[in-house]
Amino acid sequence: MKNRFLPTVIVGLSGAVIGSFVMMLYASTHFTNVAGPNHTPPAVAAAPLSGVSDQDRIVSAVKRTKASVVAITETINGQQVVPIDPMIQQFFGQQGPGIVQHYKGQASGSGFVYDNKGDIVTNAHVVNPPSGARLSNLTVIFSNGDHMPAHVVAANIGADLAVIKVDNYKKLPPPLDLADSDKLEQGQWAIAIGEPYELQQTVTLGVISAFNREEKVGAEGGGSGYYDFKGLLQTSAPINPGNSGGPLINIDGNVIGVNQLTDEAAQGIGFAIPANTVRTVVPQLLSNPGVHQGTGTGFAGVALQNLTDGLRNQIGYTGPGGVAVVQVNPGTPADKAGLEPGDVILQADGKAMSSSQALSGYIGSKKPGDILRLDVWSQGTKKFVAVTLEERPAEQVGAPQQGNGQGP
Repeated sequence: MKNRFLPTVIVGLSGAVIGSFVMMLYASTHFTNVAGPNHTPPAVAAAPLSGVSDQDRIVSAVKRTKASVVAITETINGQQVVPIDPMIQQFFGQQGPGIVQHYKGQASGSGFVYDNKGDIVTNAHVVNPPSGARLSNLTVIFSNGDHMPAHVVAANIGADLAVIKVDNYKKLPPPLDLADSDKLEQGQWAIAIGEPYELQQTVTLGVISAFNREEKVGAEGGGSGYYDFKGLLQTSAPINPGNSGGPLINIDGNVIGVNQLTDEAAQGIGFAIPANTVRTVVPQLLSNPGVHQGTGTGFAGVALQNLTDGLRNQIGYTGPGGVAVVQVNPGTPADKAGLEPGDVILQADGKAMSSSQALSGYIGSKKPGDILRLDVWSQGTKKFVAVTLEERPAEQVGAPQQGNGQGP
């Protein structure tokens, strides 16, 4: 047995040594060009976990949605007062003598297909001409070049959303899906599609920069007031004139917002109306045609402020959390329900409140007619208040409030 076992072991070891040598020789002659400098192994880039890069997903999202994005053109007919003599105007100011002249201008914007019935969502300011002017020749231009006449179904000035409609268009692209904008995260990709400067099918890319932004925009037609838009998305995706009303989409091709305006004083700051606002307001517009001045959101008529040490001492409140009521407007739902300046709102519908922004946003998320149930601390005692909300006015005349006061 020993005489037969030993030769077998020797033959096996010899084969292993020879095999290893052959493999090393093969590698050195066949993998030389594959290795990096100094015969180091080549670098291998890690593939995306999903197997598809963000760039590929962005391109795919644009391809899937751009056919449903439209350009909107219109003619605005109005009147303007032109001074007879500019020198005389300097002495009389705006009340100086002048003549009324008619004018005709062209305007444009963007929109997207909302349903299979020909309804298209855009901004209210795209289809709402200045005071005293008249809109005509409203036209929707599809990505295939078709020009279709359209008419305004409804507009909500305060929410800056409108629905226009094309009838009997057989080649209507598919409607875009709305994402849940409450689930958006800061830094998430944001893609704006629209017709800036009448350049059809333009795409810009950025990220979601911030949430719940508030922007005050001057009233149409040179009015003395302003429109106070709350709860806007802030994005770094460029939004230029003509982009208004177009969709802001995510990397999956779903609408996360409606492009509204850009901050002219700063580059890289644009604003969009969240998709969940669209989800609430547009069905209301479809069921209630016409031009609405309100925002379609809840309104209580109070000014709120975060609790500070000084404010606590002033009203005598020592408890945890809460939001102070610093002003109650006469005749508003809050006034009718018995809220008073100096009250502290502890809970709204059972939800604890500790910041004016959170409570203001919660009230704004409610609909007119909803009942807001508040747990309130008032002059050392606790009381229950039920506020029947009204529609929040669109135009607030006067200067914006100072400090951190809110006006839901």
